Amino acid sequence: MSIRNLIDITDLTVEEIDQLIATAEDIIENPVKYQDACAHKQLATLFFEPSTRTRLSFESAMLALGGSVLGFSEAQSSSTAKGETVGDTIHTVSCYADIIAMRHPKEGAPYAAAQFSEVPIINAGDGGHNHPTQTLTDLLTIHREKGRLDNFTIGFCGDLKFGRTVHSLVNALSRQSGIKFVFISPEELKMPDYIKETVLDKDSLPYEETASLEEAMPDLDILYMTRVQKERFFNEADYVRLKDTYVLDPEKLVPAKSDLCILHPLPRVNEITVSVDRDPRACYWKQVKNGKFIRMALIMKLLGIRV
Repeated sequence: MSIRNLIDITDLTVEEIDQLIATAEDIIENPVKYQDACAHKQLATLFFEPSTRTRLSFESAMLALGGSVLGFSEAQSSSTAKGETVGDTIHTVSCYADIIAMRHPKEGAPYAAAQFSEVPIINAGDGGHNHPTQTLTDLLTIHREKGRLDNFTIGFCGDLKFGRTVHSLVNALSRQSGIKFVFISPEELKMPDYIKETVLDKDSLPYEETASLEEAMPDLDILYMTRVQKERFFNEADYVRLKDTYVLDPEKLVPAKSDLCILHPLPRVNEITVSVDRDPRACYWKQVKNGKFIRMALIMKLLGIRV
């Protein structure tokens, strides 16, 4: 059987994404049914860049499937610190594990790693490029909150230039019907031209760009907040100047729809005040929970396991 990887969200068809969502929802309803699905299977989590939710949700997912986990949480705790290439690291680990989840600060690193692996590779985030499993998490959350993945207006707010979660979700939603995109950012952090040209303009998908969250708010069905990512900046002065451009608080939510769905891939810094957590429209903690279930579904799919 050929090895199936997940490097980019478009590696999955729309039908496959629908199937993963259906499996995840069945896992939520019937967790015991899946508790031994990956017995005697091992997941390696190779995180060359810091992570809390993604790494732990992968580990929690595999353990909930009855499997086991090995790996590292920072590059300095691996032989990369001694000069070992990513290719050699992957070749080595694929001798021990049945599937690998990999995060790396360099764009394209998981794709390169897949050329050396004897087991499936899951991209758990590569620089400012892609984060397909966060996108699956987002899609599951939208589906559970809205009951659909089409016909809505979604606003992306904050760091749209380096935001890999944003890039992946735009790619995924571009294949659905009736989606309107609103990109809310300062000039310096606008959606990259290559996304607009190769994804949106190519299929004449409707989108608008604005610097004002307040003006966009009344029209939104979903608001996807992001943090300004300090680790992506070469100049700290630019980060300090831009980091608090958008701060979502209860006052800004007054003109919003009553059924608005507020998402955030987390971690947050200052861009959503804790007082918003009490608002029933805040769905980012639900996202965290959903991340485990959709990753369980994905692990089983890539390992060819059916329950």
